Amino acid sequence: MYSVLAYYHIGHIDNPQLEVERHKEFFKTRDFKGRIYISEQGINGQSSGREDHAEEYIAWLRADPRFQNVKVKIHKSDRHSFPKMTVKVRKQLVAIDCDVDFSMTGTHISPKEWKEKLKTKDENTLLLDVRNDYEWEVGHFDGAELPKLETFRQFPAFAKALLETRDPTKTTVMMYCTGGIRCEFYSALMKKEGFENVFQLDGGVIEYGVQEGNDQWKGKLFVFDDRLVVPLGKEDAPPIAHCSLCSTPCDVYYNCANMDCNKLFICCLSCLKMHQGCCCEKCLEVGRVRPYKEDAIPFRKWNHEEKVAMKST
Repeated sequence: MYSVLAYYHIGHIDNPQLEVERHKEFFKTRDFKGRIYISEQGINGQSSGREDHAEEYIAWLRADPRFQNVKVKIHKSDRHSFPKMTVKVRKQLVAIDCDVDFSMTGTHISPKEWKEKLKTKDENTLLLDVRNDYEWEVGHFDGAELPKLETFRQFPAFAKALLETRDPTKTTVMMYCTGGIRCEFYSALMKKEGFENVFQLDGGVIEYGVQEGNDQWKGKLFVFDDRLVVPLGKEDAPPIAHCSLCSTPCDVYYNCANMDCNKLFICCLSCLKMHQGCCCEKCLEVGRVRPYKEDAIPFRKWNHEEKVAMKST
């Protein structure tokens, strides 16, 4: 059995590269896979490890005074949820391209408080989903709004433009994301623009699912690992998305089998088999197409060795 971990910590790190090396050394003797990014702003990690090794990692991380209060969200799985272990330095933990004053972040509220606030929201409440559109498509809070952005690097301009339609002194902003880290950045930008009442879901949707299940939630939750789409809480929910090829209700994502496309798309099993894992007829006919496998892991791209092997055949 494996533990799937998700966590972040916002706080200055003097030497991110040294922290990367410390992590790599720790993982040398443990069964771990995942993605951990470290910057001067802090650390953001998603990984899976053998249960006992996961416990060792959490204890090791919290033994460092800088990370002693880090909250780690844990799910159980019967296999690894990532293809490999990656630990690297990133200039920005969240792509935003501007300075952020983390002393101005929104007020953290617990999942229980969030649920109660959802029940009492009115026309002056802005329930804001700060995830990507493909995450939103398979699941979101009832009544939430998704910013119409090509990339979230445009969020600073979006926050400023909101002043034209929303009174920053009267609007209650409720902001959420998958694990909580995006809200640390985007809530601070909302406060910078003058929005006074900004609240963020502590622990993100993941923690809400653990504590409150899928109450007030529609669909499922997109996660950035091999599981891709998971129920929120213990109860499953019917899909709110549809197959991109036949419009059948469906919420399973795949990457196009054509490596020159690799588009992320929702597809039912029938259409997937018919198109041999491709998102359209053109991709099936032209380009480098990976062999179709019915048990293929939806989100996992081929590694370098697999691509080299394909070229040699």
